Order: sequence, then structure tokens, then C-alpha cells
Amino acid sequence: MPKLNKVVLAYSGGLDTSVILRWLQETYDCEVVTYTADLGQGEELEPAREKAASMGVQEIFIDDVREEFVADFVFPMFRCNTLYEGEYLLGTSIARPLIAKRLVEVAAETRAEAIAHGATGKGNDQVRFELGAYALDPSIQVIAPWREWDLHSREALMAFCEKYQIKVDQKRSGNQSPYSMDANLLHISYEGGILEDPSLEPEEAMWLWSVSPEAAPDEPLYLELSYEAGDPVAINGRRLSPATLLAELNRIAGSHGIGRVDIVENRYVGMKARGCYETPGGTVLLKAHRAIESITLDRELGHLKDELMPRYASLIYNGYWWSPERLALQALIDQSQQHVNGTVRLKLYKGQVSVVGRSSDHDSLYDGNIVTFEDDAGAYDQSDAEGFIKLNALRLKMASRRTSKTRS
Repeated sequence: MPKLNKVVLAYSGGLDTSVILRWLQETYDCEVVTYTADLGQGEELEPAREKAASMGVQEIFIDDVREEFVADFVFPMFRCNTLYEGEYLLGTSIARPLIAKRLVEVAAETRAEAIAHGATGKGNDQVRFELGAYALDPSIQVIAPWREWDLHSREALMAFCEKYQIKVDQKRSGNQSPYSMDANLLHISYEGGILEDPSLEPEEAMWLWSVSPEAAPDEPLYLELSYEAGDPVAINGRRLSPATLLAELNRIAGSHGIGRVDIVENRYVGMKARGCYETPGGTVLLKAHRAIESITLDRELGHLKDELMPRYASLIYNGYWWSPERLALQALIDQSQQHVNGTVRLKLYKGQVSVVGRSSDHDSLYDGNIVTFEDDAGAYDQSDAEGFIKLNALRLKMASRRTSKTRS
């Protein structure tokens, strides 16, 4: 093993990262610094501090990065109406570049030579953490214990805990969730357990953030979202911070059964994996943003964004948030949003979110005088369409004539 004096560990206080903490101490004979990010996962984080301290950690970092997460990562992503493979709102993917950034910053602050994470060798997160870290600090070393050690089962981890007297908070009884879950302000994900059989329907008890559409209220809920430069800033006229706004949308939309998806996705490492996700607020934001763009965004600019979106989504999913190409795409996307201002009215009902109105006082490109079926008072000269059609038909006529000659 290379000699290391200090390593910064992405630490949750759970079974895996607690084992990793002691394993790093034993294997590398180094000092471990723990870093824990509050991304809105809804868990008390002070127990992680206490547990790290009990294991001899001297430098413990716990950050509340909820506002930064939503303002600088989630909202920029939603400006592009981003979906991976048509369904996934990238809730886990978009959190990883922020964690990688903070790990590198803490390493610099504490003069650590390396960072470590608890992602397995089968998943995407190892790629996201490490690509992000190397992009931000080319000299950083990365330790991925799941790719190095011989602890390949829960039983092996529990035996390690017993050997080194590591307190295990997770119960081994039936009270423990059978799923591997990851949560932040944008979503909560579920993998493993019965979900590994893609033919089986998820149990209703699995879902934590939303009621079933069948159990949702029988009366629809109407709400308004206000936008400035492509970002939501208010619900029903009440201005909220980015993190507070997303949390409120999660609460409202989840109570109406909105935001559940069950997909089989293509991981960057090559395998297909089934995952279930709850993204109540994000589902509303995607619908609302497309609605406000529909009246404020130029046609060709909107179509260009739609063409670029799958590539942009793949960059985020695959861990290239800090790449030159993502940064360049983001500059284009952000420039496109300068006139995306206004209000969208939405209807939430039984698992569905519908747009029922959209308006923009100063930036709308929609002109009722031009589009009307009634007398437009000369706003649009319909005779102009004849020349437009003939010019666009010219190449089609030429191609048809060539085909006719070939056949004859």
C-alpha cells in the first residue's frame, strides 16, 4: 500500500462507511478525516459526528449544502429539461459532483493526500466521484475500498465490526429496509431486494415520499410557479429559497401521488439495473419549465435544446459534470434562459401534473393577434404562405422528378 498520512472519507455513519473508516485506519495506517453532506436526505447527521469521534477521528466535517445543491446543481440541470433515457430525473447523479467538489476542498484544507468513498465496483457512483475529483484536482489520490478489500458480503462486514468492536446501528431484523436507498432534496431511490427481479411490482410500503395515486385526494390541487431566468422562484406568489421551494414542492406533489417511476436503466459500467425513484417536486418542475419555455423561447433555440438534452443528460449520468463539454453546454443553456420569465398554473391530481395556464408579462413570444381564428386586422398576411410553401416544396419536386425518370 502507498504511504498516506491523511485521507478524507465520504462518510454517512452507516455500516459500510463505518467499516471503511476502520479499514482505512488499519490498512493504510493513516489519519482519516470524515466528510458528511446534508443534501436534504432527512436524516439526523449528528450521530455520524458522534460515531466518527468514537472511532478516533479528529477532524469531522458536516456541511449543510442544501441551498448550494439546488441552486448550483439541480436548477441548472432543469434549465435543460433533463431526463436520462426518457424517464430518470437524475436525482442521485446530480448530487455526486457536489460531494466530489467538497471532498477535494476538504482534502486541500486538511492537507490530505487522498479521498475515499463507499461506492461499489458495480455502480455508477464510483465513476462520478472519481471523475469529479480528478477533474478538480489532478493530483488527488482516490481509494475505493470495495475494489480493494475482501469483504464482499454483509456477513463479512458484520464480522469485521465484531472484530474491531464497531457499533452497528442498523438492525439485522425484519425491521430493516430490504432496499438500498439514497435520498436528497431532489429524490429518493430504491434498489435491491425484490426489485432485482424486473418482473415484480414494487410493494406499496416501499414508497416513502408519495401516496399511491389511488389514495391521493379526490379533489385536484391548483398551484402557480413563478420563473425568473429559467429558475422557479415562487409558489403561489410566495418567494422561497431554492432548497425551500423544492422541499415544499416535494411535500405538495407527494401528497397527490406524483413522482413515482420504475425503470430499468443502462449503467455506464455496462450492466442494466432496475431502480425505483420518487421525485415529486422535480416532476412538477420539469412540466412547469417546459410550459414557460413554450411561450418565451424561440422555436429553433428550443429545438436545439431538445436535441442537446440527451447528450447533456448522459454527461451528468456518467459523471462528467466538471468536463469541458458539460460546461460549454451549460453556457449555451443558461444563455437561452434570459427571457424565460413568467408564471405557470398547474393542476395536480391522482398522480398526474397538468399545465392549465402559462403567462409572461414582458417576454412572451405568443401573439394572440397573429394566431387568432378571428379577424386579425392584417397582423398576418395569409397569402405569404403560398410562396413559403412553394420554396420549401422545390426540392421535393426535384426529387420526385428524378425518381420518375429513373423508373421510366
